[in-house]
Amino acid sequence: MKILVTGASGFIGRALCLDLQASGFSVRAVMRQTSSGVAEYECCYGALDDESFLLKALDGVDVVIHLAGRAHQFGQASNNLEAMLDVNKRLTLELASSAAKAGIKRFVFVSSIGVNGVETGSTPVDELSEVNPVKDYAVSKYQAELGLVERYVTIESTMELVIVRPPLVYAGNAPGNFQRLLKLVDLGVPLPFSGVNNKRSMISLNNLTDFLRTCAVHPGARGQLFLVSDGEDLSLPEIIRGLASGMGRKSRLFYFPVSVMSAFSKMLGKSALMTQLCGSFVLNSTKARVCLNWTPPFSSREELVKAAQDYKMSSDARSLKSAQSE
Repeated sequence: MKILVTGASGFIGRALCLDLQASGFSVRAVMRQTSSGVAEYECCYGALDDESFLLKALDGVDVVIHLAGRAHQFGQASNNLEAMLDVNKRLTLELASSAAKAGIKRFVFVSSIGVNGVETGSTPVDELSEVNPVKDYAVSKYQAELGLVERYVTIESTMELVIVRPPLVYAGNAPGNFQRLLKLVDLGVPLPFSGVNNKRSMISLNNLTDFLRTCAVHPGARGQLFLVSDGEDLSLPEIIRGLASGMGRKSRLFYFPVSVMSAFSKMLGKSALMTQLCGSFVLNSTKARVCLNWTPPFSSREELVKAAQDYKMSSDARSLKSAQSE
């Protein structure tokens, strides 16, 4: 079976291609430009809005796993909904249309848990929960979902659709806020989070690639939406302790009132960051486990330790290389 992966040069895409290759699948990786490193799988370089390129890329493919998209931007482009829709909705629907015409058997679309909002409180969300996309990125992903469902589920279609909404994906090389948290823990600075009593659903990069591989082939995934996680919901202090353990450090946590931190965050215009750190977001991934008989192969606590170890090794290697070049 040949599987095409878009966004193959990204954080998730690289790992997914390696996982599929190691599992015996024929992999075709699609990316916009040449990536560093030597890949052991077939690579295609081009734009998803280039029809002639797509025809070649889709030739002989059985399954498409669509990861490519416009992610969060900083600065002026951070709230550009039209730009998000152009890439995350329009190009997704055009790719799916080309895939259907090419006879692709299954199209796996990786969306975002942001479609369900930014905070849940203590009540978990599942596939039947009301949607509440707040950020432009989540809005664009949800619009893409609606377009895909309309074309490939509500009407008769030979191409099977699978939609996956992962929460925060973590690993030693994860971007964004998780990378910042790794850096803070590595610095060994005291952190004022011992009083945070939240719960966060996350998924490790290894567990996510395993799940996406399952979605590509399992008969029970046809026409389904899945919310997926490690299945272990951890508080911020528990996450920090896991990372500190992986780095061989003590977790230097101290108490500071969450209400005061929230007030300061609001004054500084950082309420969203405070929500991501100290708010709760819990999802119920029972459907993924029941429909696909899928169990995460790795525990979140083991994966947090591994993420910290990988980060530390990479950081130490960079420091050594920099020292040698001086």
